Amino acid sequence: MDHIFGPVISRRLGMSLGMDVVPFKTCSYDCIYCQLGRTTNKTICRKEYISHNTVLRETEEYLSLEQPAPDYITFSGSGEPTLNNEIGKIIRKTKQLTEIPIAVLTNASLLGQPEVQEDLMAADVVLPSLDSASKRVFATINRPYKSLTISGVINGLISFRQSFSGEMWLEVLLCRGVNDDKAELQKIGEAIKKIRPHKVHLNTVARPSRSGLAYPLSPEQLEEAQKILGVNAEIIGDSKKAFPFNDGQTVEQQVYDLLRRRPCTIKEITDSLAAKPEEISKIIETFTNQKRVDYKVYGGQIYYHSLELRKVK
Repeated sequence: MDHIFGPVISRRLGMSLGMDVVPFKTCSYDCIYCQLGRTTNKTICRKEYISHNTVLRETEEYLSLEQPAPDYITFSGSGEPTLNNEIGKIIRKTKQLTEIPIAVLTNASLLGQPEVQEDLMAADVVLPSLDSASKRVFATINRPYKSLTISGVINGLISFRQSFSGEMWLEVLLCRGVNDDKAELQKIGEAIKKIRPHKVHLNTVARPSRSGLAYPLSPEQLEEAQKILGVNAEIIGDSKKAFPFNDGQTVEQQVYDLLRRRPCTIKEITDSLAAKPEEISKIIETFTNQKRVDYKVYGGQIYYHSLELRKVK
């Protein structure tokens, strides 16, 4: 399957079956913390990048397998999902196929557009991000498409929250020395009060960014930021849930598919696949020797990643 992946462990959504509806690194932002590298197609142009029929066919194929149900089917992956102008159709058709709740991860850049709001109305949970509240920090951390403004993003979030009947869980991701000073956090807190999300998830860099410009806050720094925000923000921790999954792929194929999409530690791989650490270690060693996989030490942990950029057909 090219556009359905996982399930993978999500720190906010438990076991999440991913749905990728735009080509690799097609996004309206070029965030410094992105684990996938630089945006190669920075755009705000909405079109059917991936055919809705293709995505729905893969969804039906997955649902026909005798697998435990994931906690969510999540629009996420390798770019900004709301850029696909058929996302609304895919959400509605998917809900006709299954009762598994639908979540959408979005950078919120297009939420002010009425057609985007309409497309997301059928989702159960929308998880937008807001990493800044000032023009300077917005440009530094998100490196947005030239016509996007932080005031427009915040107004879009406010407008969407007013019309959306599902849950909105807002994520604030902090990078040390970039958007974590008191003045910026206070501005973000004021914006959150206007947006009124159901939940606020406070996060920091968890995996090595390809830019090398993003560094995590310590637990103590996160707690201090939580106080400054002035809202009931929840600091996000690691999920411990394991999910035995096999869609006919070998364990080797499943491991490599994970590493093509995101850097992972051996523990994260074993948790996602409910596999033995010894087995995963041997597979990783083989991939490394074949020069298909490399690693980076980050935060005292070893993260493995594929040397092949995932190609979307």
